Amino acid sequence: MLKYPPKAVVLLSGGLDSATVLAMAKETGYDCYALSFDYGQRHGFELEAAATIAAQAGVAAHRTISLDLGSFGGSALTDPDIDVPQAGEDEGIPATYVPARNTVFLAIALAWAEVLESQDLFIGVNAVDYSGYPDCRPEFIEAFTRMANLATRAGVEGQKMTIHTPLIAMSKAEIIRAGTALGVDYGRTVSCYAADETGRACGQCDACRLRRVGFEQAGLADPTYYLS
Repeated sequence: MLKYPPKAVVLLSGGLDSATVLAMAKETGYDCYALSFDYGQRHGFELEAAATIAAQAGVAAHRTISLDLGSFGGSALTDPDIDVPQAGEDEGIPATYVPARNTVFLAIALAWAEVLESQDLFIGVNAVDYSGYPDCRPEFIEAFTRMANLATRAGVEGQKMTIHTPLIAMSKAEIIRAGTALGVDYGRTVSCYAADETGRACGQCDACRLRRVGFEQAGLADPTYYLS
């Protein structure tokens, strides 16, 4: 009897972390279904990056879901009237926090996983380079996992859902080294909160700072084209 690899839904933004998570899921032996979101973010070039990364990884399927979170505003990533802060300007929860974003994304990923009869979801949240986002903490993932197993037919019928966060305790340098070893092409990824229409990074936001420092500490060349 043929034994098929387990299926996993992988959240894929087009950034460095999510590209690494996808590579890790594939290396672990999962048949990966990549899920991206067009949620009204100002850095829309990342969706092109996500499509390229998914194609290079040979995923089983790649879906992009449209959600107009921008109609709510409340974040520098979705509201053009809120400036993206430069590195070090924010204290506490930053202006780039998108209200409930990971909660919404994981809920939709959970729905697709049920349809696919998958019990595994992957997300690239990180608590070491944590920048004040409440939905990147281990406590959030643990709480969402409990909810997922209470709120789904799969969970109620004993098919336990698991949310994998392989990057959660890794530094940016460790993530970059791991992804490089797995063949991730970081030149295709977009991390910047304010990238231009061609994907060039601003070089000034927190995401650019963490990325630059990560490559420096990893001892690897940063393939990113920075505007400054």
